[in-house]
Amino acid sequence: MPRRFPYGKTFLLGFGFLGISIIWPIFNNYVPIFLKEEFALSATAIGFVMTWDNYLNMFIQPIVGERSDRTRTRIGRRKPWMLVGAPLAAIFFIGIPLANTVIMIIFSIWLTNVSMALFWSPTIALLDDLFPSSQRSTANWIINLMGGLGTIIAFLIGGVLYGLGRITPFVFGSVVMLAAIVVVLLFIREPEYPPEDDEKDTKHGFLSNLGEVLKASDRSGLYILLAILCWFLGYNALETWISSFGKFQLGIEEGRMSILTSSMALTFVIFAVPSGLLATRFGRKRVIMVGIGGMVVLTLYGLIVNNLGMLLMLLIPAGIFWALINVNSLPMVYDVGGDARIGAFTGMYYLAANLAAVGGPQGVGVLIDLTQENYRIMFLFSAVFMVLAGVFMSRVKEQRVVVE
Repeated sequence: MPRRFPYGKTFLLGFGFLGISIIWPIFNNYVPIFLKEEFALSATAIGFVMTWDNYLNMFIQPIVGERSDRTRTRIGRRKPWMLVGAPLAAIFFIGIPLANTVIMIIFSIWLTNVSMALFWSPTIALLDDLFPSSQRSTANWIINLMGGLGTIIAFLIGGVLYGLGRITPFVFGSVVMLAAIVVVLLFIREPEYPPEDDEKDTKHGFLSNLGEVLKASDRSGLYILLAILCWFLGYNALETWISSFGKFQLGIEEGRMSILTSSMALTFVIFAVPSGLLATRFGRKRVIMVGIGGMVVLTLYGLIVNNLGMLLMLLIPAGIFWALINVNSLPMVYDVGGDARIGAFTGMYYLAANLAAVGGPQGVGVLIDLTQENYRIMFLFSAVFMVLAGVFMSRVKEQRVVVE
């Protein structure tokens, strides 16, 4: 008999993703502009400041994910990490707009990201803790819907609040993040994890799991991780530099640019639902490949965008194609990893994502300086890596999932 899907529980879990998602749009929209206008940093230096903390996070998130697999407390495996990381992240995030020297803002950025890394992987790992493989695409579109709502809230309300003072979007983001995490802590009950599995977990640390992926005769796990690395390289470059492109290339002020960028988040939210349903009907791989193809076309189109209307024609469909990719990628990684090593494989997913978070913005920053502040170069950079993502994804052997 088909198992009834737990929509209520899934939306409650989605508040964790909403809380995480509300921080980064504010961060990416305003911090690069702070660094250029107030501290006169070059694009290369800005790219470095925006991403250097991710070098540390590349190690923190995978280790935390694997450690959370082995955490045993009365409230669960994942919640203790949320209780520590979220309050610290909220405090340090507010410190970013208060910084009045380069050293202070770098320090605040670093502490914010380290604190976020402490609870990011455990929060994401709850998806696989609570849902069997056959339900993960459906669950993932719901939590991505919630994450998309967080992004929309950040862009729209943050754009309005920015006019009241540059600290206000950061305070707002911190408060909403904490409230959202509290919802998860209070209303989501983690499944019990048998104590006898502890020994099995200790024998399969993160490095061991990574080694298994690299040595496996079926290279699908490796190809998925490489595809993830490439499409996040392309996407993170756009996410970090799109506000600077709007302000310095098209002359759109930052508060208005924040509101405009919400159009991409809105279409992401709308198409998160059909993305999961399409994956159930046609397979995750096919849907992701369509999304990659669409992003390639749009990033190439970005090379000729020269006004607000043309920019909107890029941002709106970009949300659609990004939903096709993002909603279905993590469930594919979980299918490869298996239920016993959810946290470790979540960590590997974010290892690839963090490598991209470093390489995308920083690589484009160097290219912007080399081309005498031509921010349009980010579109060519993104197109190249989206093409590479499609090449790697084409070589993945999709797992057959039985719908319950």
